[in-house]
Amino acid sequence: MNNITVANNSGSNLQTQLVIIGSFFSCLVWVNGTLIPYLRIACELKDWQPYLVTFAFYISYTIMALPSSKILQYTGMINGIRTGLLIMVLGCLIFIPAALTRSYLLFLIGLFIVGTGLTLLQTAINPHITLIGPSSSAAQRISIMGICNKFAGIIAPFI
Repeated sequence: MNNITVANNSGSNLQTQLVIIGSFFSCLVWVNGTLIPYLRIACELKDWQPYLVTFAFYISYTIMALPSSKILQYTGMINGIRTGLLIMVLGCLIFIPAALTRSYLLFLIGLFIVGTGLTLLQTAINPHITLIGPSSSAAQRISIMGICNKFAGIIAPFI
């Protein structure tokens, strides 16, 4: 893989990077559940249709896992993170016409695209987290990212 470098980061710089990276992908994962009641009303959904929100989001992880690794071989981790963020922005922008037209299919497509961006982002971030500091504390950094994810689950509905 290209663009792999081990950074010599100071403690505060490393903590800042972990917080920023953790906040990028953790909050958006937890917001899906709060979308369901609003989409049910806005799109006049049948009882089974709101569950497609979760399906559309998480099926992208399954479908895009292997293509994400190929993309990262081409772009490298840092550019892969940027690409993942751009894909997430594209998915979120699709929500605008979906809301204006109350098109449930567009919402699902937007969620799939956001999930695709998150898949790429997480595929790039996990190895990046292990490389941005000393190898002796790599497991700690991965654990901190897991804690950030759980904390995001608490604050995301309020945001």
